[in-house]
Amino acid sequence: MRRQRPGVPRRTRTAGLLLLPLLAAVLAGCGIRPTQVPTDFGPAPSRLPCSLPAAESTAVADPGIPVQVFLVCAAQLVAVDRSVRIPDGTAEAERRVLVAQNLLDELSAKPTAPETAAGYSTDVRDGLRVVGPGGHDPENTFRLSVSPSRLKPAELAEIICTFATSEATAADDGTVLLGGPAATPLNRYTCTTGLRTHPATQDPEPKPISTT
Repeated sequence: MRRQRPGVPRRTRTAGLLLLPLLAAVLAGCGIRPTQVPTDFGPAPSRLPCSLPAAESTAVADPGIPVQVFLVCAAQLVAVDRSVRIPDGTAEAERRVLVAQNLLDELSAKPTAPETAAGYSTDVRDGLRVVGPGGHDPENTFRLSVSPSRLKPAELAEIICTFATSEATAADDGTVLLGGPAATPLNRYTCTTGLRTHPATQDPEPKPISTT
């Protein structure tokens, strides 16, 4: 009499084979394609580079006055080179306002194609205007056409850090004095590390300035 070799009983092996098509059908019904090898989902998404080759800098192509503006990239503020044009012979007070307006225009402009590819964007709205001090304002004051309190957090952060780091628009201590139209309060702002790293959530901590 022929002995049956030890191992899995024949009946059990047969039942297992019959279950394979059923399992494949169930997986297909769930939208899952059965496979015998590990699925390769590709590499994890890489971080945005937030950097531009020197040749792509706007300041290189435009021979104006070199400046920097702070745009949003990877949820932080990152400085980008720009350039502005100011007529020769412009008085200092007028020059400061012209530079400030040019900075606002650069902030509100759509990032260039290389900047967009590198992950840069801006929250600053188009059409913002700025004027110099009025009434009893300190001489370093800038008043925007919209009250700073009505700007989005990242929008205000971009403006604060851009103005506070520009020699033409910063106060003597590296801060910026900002207000809205003449009837709105005036505050002193600082471009802090927290503001640069968390522009959408960090409180800019305005310090009120008396204009009386």
